[in-house]
Amino acid sequence: MHTSDAEAALRSLFLRGLDGDAKAYRDFLQRLSAHLRAFLGRRLFGWPDDVEDLVQECLLAMHNQRHTYQSDQPLTAWVHAIARYKMIDLLRAKSSREALQDPLDDEQGLFAASDIEASDARRDLGGLLETLPERQRLPIVHVKIEGLSVAETASLTGMSESAVKVGIHRGLKALAARFGSAA
Repeated sequence: MHTSDAEAALRSLFLRGLDGDAKAYRDFLQRLSAHLRAFLGRRLFGWPDDVEDLVQECLLAMHNQRHTYQSDQPLTAWVHAIARYKMIDLLRAKSSREALQDPLDDEQGLFAASDIEASDARRDLGGLLETLPERQRLPIVHVKIEGLSVAETASLTGMSESAVKVGIHRGLKALAARFGSAA
């Protein structure tokens, strides 16, 4: 059967099924199952069990979403869009399952090193910030590190919003100058 003939036959059965023709809807689901097996089988070659599960998920999704089909659009485009979304969901699930099956023992050193590095970075940053005058240090700590707004920082420190902005600018400039001279 030619592609446009298959589209027309599927579309006719589907629309008749939507109008209440139960036999036409059963025929549509049977033909669509074969169509989906071929469509998904080409994309998931070597995973026959997953293809069959995915066909069933697609059929269920299409049945549940049949009201979203716009009859002036090609039916197979709608079908393929749903099938692609289901296939992507499957691939994501497989990927995350495989990631969860990786042993964590190998990464113990990595996690320990990153904890130590983060602690060292916090200590180093704290030491650098301590070298700044309070009018520069406090705005940087509150806005850039703690995530407060300029207005919240101004209220908390008793500085004007402009002074907070200037303090951040000058403090960051001073820190950059220290790194520049250290390099």
